[in-house]
Amino acid sequence: MRRPLLTFLACISMTFVLGSIHAFSVFLQPWESLLSASRAEVSLIYSFALVALTASVLLGHLVFGKMGAAMLSLLICLVAAGGAYLAGIATTLPTVWIGYSLLFGAANGFGYGFALQISAQALPERKGVAMGVVTAFYALGATVFAIIFKVSVSSNGIALAMNLLAGALVVTGLFSALMMRLGQVRYRGEGKGNVDSAVRGTGRTQRLLWLGYGAGSMAGLMAIAHATGIVSSAGGDVALITAGPVLIALANMAGGLAAGWLADRVQLATLLKLLPLLSTGGLIFLSLSPGVAMVMGAIVVVGGSYGALIAVYPVAVSDRFGPRASARIYGRVFTAWGSLWRWRALLA
Repeated sequence: MRRPLLTFLACISMTFVLGSIHAFSVFLQPWESLLSASRAEVSLIYSFALVALTASVLLGHLVFGKMGAAMLSLLICLVAAGGAYLAGIATTLPTVWIGYSLLFGAANGFGYGFALQISAQALPERKGVAMGVVTAFYALGATVFAIIFKVSVSSNGIALAMNLLAGALVVTGLFSALMMRLGQVRYRGEGKGNVDSAVRGTGRTQRLLWLGYGAGSMAGLMAIAHATGIVSSAGGDVALITAGPVLIALANMAGGLAAGWLADRVQLATLLKLLPLLSTGGLIFLSLSPGVAMVMGAIVVVGGSYGALIAVYPVAVSDRFGPRASARIYGRVFTAWGSLWRWRALLA
């Protein structure tokens, strides 16, 4: 890659817009009213989207090397834009499932997985920073688009919000494709024999990574799901209750940035051990029912640890299995996250 920073810029712009999928809670009540559907039926939109997202990260290694990086980036964003537009004009629940859950959800997973892998290949000596920033911008997108969606829905309904998202995805696709074209980027996929030699005899390691990723992420996912309830039970007023999820989102982003920087400078095994312990400490502190100020601090710690964990694991997989096998193995490990998000949706 002659201009790796252009490729990196394409990746963070793409994950920023795709992160909007996690601002779904804004649409719960509006879609209930528009579609005359129950909360459970509307919640399935997000659940199905997460299934599609997880499946596309798992299967991404089969797609990433089949076409040029610029064309793939454009195609991912156009499919996502088409799904968002279809969801915006939908008048029935199955149509929303097809548009938002299937098309937008699957494109989201392909885009997120591809951005992670190609950014690490663009900056191999700083892959921790590359993957950490890509993950952080994904989290930032969820926060920023939640605000945009709230304003759009309140002014002109779901159609406006989905049209804005579709437009942003088209622009992002064109921009990302241009940056990758100028950067002369080429995805280094799975060469014949490369993956087999990298993963031979590593089944136990992969299972441990899957278990560690899932268990380590659980604290952050539960804190995200119940942030408002946690702050409310501690006696927080309306302003603090509203600030809880925002603080977790910002801590999530900061954790990803910090972890990416640290991943290039300390042993990854150390981070993989310390981050879950940090989450555990935050949860123990919450269980002691301290004052609201301490609760706010504790959920920030848990949220930051979660952001750090989801940034460190793709780096650890790439470091352990090499860049060519990374997409395949990380796709497997990522299914632990997808499984937990499903439980998070049920427990929220």
